Amino acid sequence: MKPLTLTPIGTVRSPHTDPEATPIQPLFAQGCPGTLELLPHLEEGLKDIEGFSHLILIYHLHRSESGPLIVKPFMDPTPRGVFATRFPSRPNPIGLSIVRLAGRRGAILDLLDVDILDGTPVLDIKPFFPRFDIPEGAKGGWNDQVPDAEVEARGRRYTK
Repeated sequence: MKPLTLTPIGTVRSPHTDPEATPIQPLFAQGCPGTLELLPHLEEGLKDIEGFSHLILIYHLHRSESGPLIVKPFMDPTPRGVFATRFPSRPNPIGLSIVRLAGRRGAILDLLDVDILDGTPVLDIKPFFPRFDIPEGAKGGWNDQVPDAEVEARGRRYTK
């Protein structure tokens, strides 16, 4: 296959500087503020974004390295295929987070529930559409078997 070339459209600013201490999903970063600083020449593309409560951010896991195809996910000590996890070491280091939109100041988006490292390059922003993005009958695979207390402890990285 032909390699792809992607250009970041902006940068996330957040209080998270240590990958080992960063919450692993927005659910575990509730209320955590951050911003997305969009490149100024792209500001026009934010027209009408204020009507959305949540955004899907697609970003480059710039501090992650490619790893094995079998990994131990954060939620479970059982080795799993990397594509059956959200483990950050992946063949293509691409991350995805659904964050709350708290406001807009020109080309800057104020965000909440940020689980993204400071300085992360953003590749795209997509609006979250509840009528499309919450499929009926969705299943969480092996993750559905992890006890809630374990999910809570591991997600916030309290188990260090």
